[in-house]
Amino acid sequence: MTEAELYSVYKDVYVPTHLHPPECLKYYEDFTFRPDDILIVTFPKSGTTWMQEVVPLILSEGDLTPVLTVPNWDRVPWLEEHRAISSIWSRDLLHVSFATHFHHSMMNESYFKMKPRVLYVLRDPKDVFTSSYYYYGMASYLVNPGTQDEFMEKFLDGKIMFGSWFDHVKSWINAEEKESILYIFYEEMIDDLKGSVEKIAKFLGKSLSPDVTEKIADHCVFKNMKQNKMSNFSLVPEEYMDQKKSEFLRKGIAGDWKNLFTKAQEQRFNAVYKEKMKDVMFKFMWD
Repeated sequence: MTEAELYSVYKDVYVPTHLHPPECLKYYEDFTFRPDDILIVTFPKSGTTWMQEVVPLILSEGDLTPVLTVPNWDRVPWLEEHRAISSIWSRDLLHVSFATHFHHSMMNESYFKMKPRVLYVLRDPKDVFTSSYYYYGMASYLVNPGTQDEFMEKFLDGKIMFGSWFDHVKSWINAEEKESILYIFYEEMIDDLKGSVEKIAKFLGKSLSPDVTEKIADHCVFKNMKQNKMSNFSLVPEEYMDQKKSEFLRKGIAGDWKNLFTKAQEQRFNAVYKEKMKDVMFKFMWD
């Protein structure tokens, strides 16, 4: 199926209509933030699921119950998704964290007024592309990626869901409310998950003991998280996600793009990256 059949255009970017019907987007526009809300913001395939595991465990101070008994889309609801309306969650102490793939410019009026705490996760765009390529091939609500070359051109042009990776990242790293944003890299979580948990906990105002930090980091190692049926999307019907084609949580590594890209594709990607990011002063882990 084509983009016209599967996607709608919302604030100038494609969103999958099945996941983000008009009534959900309207719900988001009217959503009222609180200053103590926690917002996990990512471009798709940049570590959202991982952060949806880490944050609830920090908030529960290491109690595994929420991540072992509640699907991740209910424990950290998406602001723009249909479950935000239909799920049973309420804004009690258990639900102060939310997720979104929106660009900074797509945030609603309440966001800019209340300035909730934001965890913005960044990942090497070549790995984002690689993970996305497999994801688009297994999810029925996304346009089939076609060949790697075809999908690369769409990715580099921002003709994919939630638009351009370059625009997304630049919009958030240039946000004025930097005092309420923690920038964290997927790669640093791989390199030092325990240190990353400590860093996130400090930002969220949580003082965790070394034992609790260790417990959270151990549970959230990718191979352990991948076994958690509340987090690995195995509960999603096959008609929406065919995990026989590709697992939703695949490898959880840095540098997997090297197993996919041809030399020509690497050169093409690098050239576009260099041009689009030439004026950016932000220090990325992968540069």
